[in-house]
Amino acid sequence: MARKRKGRDISGWLVVDKPAGMTSTAVVNKVRWALAAKKAGHAGTLDPDATGVLAVALGEATKTVPYITDSLKAYTFTVTLGAATNTDDAEGEIIATADTRPSDDEIKAALGQFVGDIMQVPPKFSAVKIDGERAYKLAREDAEFEIAARPLWVAELVMTDREAADHVTLEMTCGKGGYVRSIARDLGEALGCLGHVRELRRIWSGPFTAEDAISVEQIDAMAKSPELDSYLRPLEQGLADIAEVKATPEGAVRLRNGNPGMVIASDVDYGEPCWASLDGEPVAVGVFKAGELHPSRVFVLPE
Repeated sequence: MARKRKGRDISGWLVVDKPAGMTSTAVVNKVRWALAAKKAGHAGTLDPDATGVLAVALGEATKTVPYITDSLKAYTFTVTLGAATNTDDAEGEIIATADTRPSDDEIKAALGQFVGDIMQVPPKFSAVKIDGERAYKLAREDAEFEIAARPLWVAELVMTDREAADHVTLEMTCGKGGYVRSIARDLGEALGCLGHVRELRRIWSGPFTAEDAISVEQIDAMAKSPELDSYLRPLEQGLADIAEVKATPEGAVRLRNGNPGMVIASDVDYGEPCWASLDGEPVAVGVFKAGELHPSRVFVLPE
């Protein structure tokens, strides 16, 4: 018999401003503890040394995580020019150096090749799986392996500051699966000067922004209190990028049983993902087909 998980049945999102030096998993565990929540997860891992928006899903909101993971995200990051590292960030060992330093105009001209549909090779120190093993584990063992390039959509990549010859700050908006460290590495190679990430911050992820976020220090200070509960954002905020349809009372009953249910939709196309509500409460998320929502996830919200 499965062991019953302890904790509160709460659902929603807590947007955290992740500090440097803390893993995304550690942030989720902190939030789960502070809210005494039964279930929690996050939408999009940040490297331990990265900071910024980490959206933590609680309870039924964990069913909407894929929609945040698939949404656009924006990062601001500083690239150190003149050196490549084995991790493509400042934590790694320097493996090559170059004396060349590009001009601002040369950097801006090079950015265009990293915008649009591009192919990107993830860093060797990443969670990508190679024959069932994590790449970072193989890299730590000095194993020889290659990582295949994968597609990435980059909506925007712009230069925002040049504080010194060795440092350039960029801002990027991209789709699912982007590695900022790879952008820094590949840009350095394209410019002939090499490069790696010095600092990285996620400034928004889907509907969640840094302005929405609270710090880990605030979470500690408000732990196990109603004050922290007041920072919870509704489950449906994680569905902001897809259409809402209205379920009929009869349709809602069918949807809650996992069956297609009748919905009222005006601007939703056949096969389009959407979510259904009844009296303002989310019922299910799925695909719209001929007047019905075909559910992929059903929400069972605590009373």
